[in-house]
Amino acid sequence: MPGAPNRPPETGPAPAPPTLFADPPERKVLRRLAASRIALLLDPWKGAPSPDLTTPLEKAETAFASGDFSTASGALDMLSVRLAEPRWPTLPEPFRRLRVSIPTPMPPHWDPDHALQPPEREAKRARSAADDQLALAAASVGWLGAHQIEVADLAPRLDEARTILGTEGPGAAFYDRIDAVWEAVRARAPTLRPGGPRPSARSVAPAEPETGEV
Repeated sequence: MPGAPNRPPETGPAPAPPTLFADPPERKVLRRLAASRIALLLDPWKGAPSPDLTTPLEKAETAFASGDFSTASGALDMLSVRLAEPRWPTLPEPFRRLRVSIPTPMPPHWDPDHALQPPEREAKRARSAADDQLALAAASVGWLGAHQIEVADLAPRLDEARTILGTEGPGAAFYDRIDAVWEAVRARAPTLRPGGPRPSARSVAPAEPETGEV
């Protein structure tokens, strides 16, 4: 009717929230722990990452083995903060995603996700986290394979995870496959040693015998 206040625009039904599934804390820690171990074995560290990086990883490994997942998560948080410090070599993708994200201050309306409804934001974050997991798992398996560590059985699991993510989204079925890959990666990756990872036998050239010749 004339003079009536403008009616708000009609909107459709709110989008359904993302499907929730049981995600135990030990599995969340496992994913970060295995990926972080591979990250500190990469070439930029030249075989000897700083104790500032290896110490929180070792603390996380010890806490995880004892079932203290809260302490393990806190140690990995510390590692992710330190990885973001400018004093270190630049990590290659996708491992730089392990660094803590420090967003640039901006007005809320500048955030492209600001206008999204909460269920849409949660769904977008869940998909982004799953994409990161798939990229990190694939890169970690690639690193193992490049260092003559058996990974032939892991390729089908990665393919299954990729297919499920595309058809069903980041739910329990996807993480079941990804976590199986992470368990294998953590079991097969070399353990970091003081002063850097210990070289494998195949990478050490035999010493030449002394002949006594001048």
